[in-house]
Amino acid sequence: MAFLVIGSGVVTAQDATGDKAQPSDASPATYDIVVYGGTSGGIAAAVQATRMGKSVLVIEPTQRVGGLTTGGLGQTDIGNKSVVGGIAREFYQAVRGYYENPEAWTWQTKDQYRSEGQSKTSAGEDAMWTFEPSAALKIYQGWIDKCKIPVVYGERLDRNAGVAMTRSIPWRIIAIRMESGKTFAAKMFIDATYEGDLMASAKVDYTIGREDNSKYGETLSGVQTARAVHHQIVDGVDPYITPGKPESGLLPFIDSNPPLADGTGDKRVQAYCFRMCMTDHPENRIAFHKPEGYDPMWYELLLRNFEAGERRVPLSIGAMPNRKTDTNNNFGVSTDFIGQNYDYPEASYERRAEIVAQHLKYQQGLMWTLANHPRMPENVRNAVSRWGMCKDEFIEGNGWQEQLYIREARRMVSDYVMTQHHCQGREMADVPVGMAAYTMDSHHVQRFVTANGTARNEGDVQVGGFSPFPIDYKSIVPKEGQCGNLLVPVCLSATHMAFGSIRMEPVFMVLGQSAATAAAHAIDEKAMVQRIDSAKLGERLLADKQVLKWTGPKAVPRGEEIKPESLPGIVVDDEKAKRIGFESVGTTVSPYVGVHYRHDSDTEKGNQSIRFSTRFEKPGMYEVRIAYGANANRATNVPVTISHAGGDTMVKLNQRKQPSIDRLFESVGTYEFTADKEFTVEITNKEADGFVIADAVQWIAKESQTE
Repeated sequence: MAFLVIGSGVVTAQDATGDKAQPSDASPATYDIVVYGGTSGGIAAAVQATRMGKSVLVIEPTQRVGGLTTGGLGQTDIGNKSVVGGIAREFYQAVRGYYENPEAWTWQTKDQYRSEGQSKTSAGEDAMWTFEPSAALKIYQGWIDKCKIPVVYGERLDRNAGVAMTRSIPWRIIAIRMESGKTFAAKMFIDATYEGDLMASAKVDYTIGREDNSKYGETLSGVQTARAVHHQIVDGVDPYITPGKPESGLLPFIDSNPPLADGTGDKRVQAYCFRMCMTDHPENRIAFHKPEGYDPMWYELLLRNFEAGERRVPLSIGAMPNRKTDTNNNFGVSTDFIGQNYDYPEASYERRAEIVAQHLKYQQGLMWTLANHPRMPENVRNAVSRWGMCKDEFIEGNGWQEQLYIREARRMVSDYVMTQHHCQGREMADVPVGMAAYTMDSHHVQRFVTANGTARNEGDVQVGGFSPFPIDYKSIVPKEGQCGNLLVPVCLSATHMAFGSIRMEPVFMVLGQSAATAAAHAIDEKAMVQRIDSAKLGERLLADKQVLKWTGPKAVPRGEEIKPESLPGIVVDDEKAKRIGFESVGTTVSPYVGVHYRHDSDTEKGNQSIRFSTRFEKPGMYEVRIAYGANANRATNVPVTISHAGGDTMVKLNQRKQPSIDRLFESVGTYEFTADKEFTVEITNKEADGFVIADAVQWIAKESQTE
């Protein structure tokens, strides 16, 4: 193994035997701050460094700066816009300014565009939250030019022998060398990559995968099968090459090993995909093509999922300006290439390139299949085939970007670890340097075979309902005694679930700015990054319009879900019910039974139903109760049919009214039941005037009354 040593101020390469290898430049370029990784966080860091009067260099391993912000993720994941401050807000203000220019509108007029969903720009806002990749790139390039920031493109860190460090503890990076031999020295370094390559090469502690729940007292980390109800495969899909014959082998990308117990830690990584920028404008559209080496078996699970009852287009299509999109994964089989990225975080550059190429091949084949395959439902083919890639985006890739959505790779392990408890307000940061506000969000991690012999996804977690929370400075610097001049604003110290909330592009820009501010303070104070004056840091961040404290109303804490077995009587949860429709699940209104409740999405009225069934060991009179969460958008006339010994009784339930029993259950009457048959409670959405909720049904035995 080789490493770098320093002698007489010159960085040279030396192998483990002490023999000199090929020397690097005798006088490496020297800066106050070197930012490795020109992601959104890296560019924000570089801009802030110049504002602090420091010389700075950005090293970008690819040929394009901006990471995901210029790589297709134009529908900004926010959570709460008001906590996006500083340079990050300046970016979104610049987006608004860009689209105020009529010349920016080439494929539609400004009046024709409507932003939607979580990234919708409201009237009177000073910022805009949706944008084309090319627009983001122009804004970043404008900043680079205005601030005169030198950027080195296409240079990758020599991860085997490319970090020169002092030998004393705490150690410091003196210079870093690229694979080309180019060497750059600095007083401070910032690793703004999605992979954490500089951090790892500097021998800083890190982890990969999901922690065991017991490690930090969390409830959402580790393996998640029971909670994995979103983006799920339709019940009953056969996972075998020849249906019904396990000996024929599994379909591609289904894991032969079952998941570990829920909450158990592992080294698996949540799925990656490309955030596609598509268009339906005929003059700008490139039709989806069948990639070279297309293998139809890669998409057999997709086709079987539709044949088992899936009716929806498996894409999340967010409208961007100029009739373009930010298209993301959605539903059970979609753009996420589940289970095919486990070795990416620590893989060689060559292996990573192979993984990216496989993801590209999979996603190109997926889009062609959705748009053209004869087994695909006609409505899906028609909906997808009108789209295509953009001629004027990612031109060298024929509309496809190079940047894969690296949702998670390495995560630093520092003296301070952000956890689920910080997200949910049970613990608070000591030295805030920014805020996060997004739902704790993990995409699926594994595709496996259930005990019933069907295909299933595992790993998706979506838990929100908490106020914006501060991120601690100590989570973006290494442990005390480790590297003293490195900051890590992207692969920061956080658990899998906390990172699931923090890992949003606006937050990376916020933390990039804070990291550069801290680096400048460390230079001026001649201190290790772990030992700077935190009070002065906070003062400067506030002066630069960073948001460090949430002053809005506190979110009402959500209680943990109620386990069915903890309730009296007979309880049947929605997961045990037979349903037609009611595919959407929610956790927004609590309390609720099980890991979620189901709803009809206020659509397909009269075509959705859910039936709860049970048998009685002891005949008698039982009170029947329906569990639901009340809200103003609920239906006032939900049809509920109770079968009992005397026949069927239909009642109408007002789900806008708070349930009268523990804010969870509402009684729909007391009836007689016998022990000789199965009885049911059926909820439908026929003529319902709002959302219909189906959570659980409870039967409570009543004492016999004497006359």
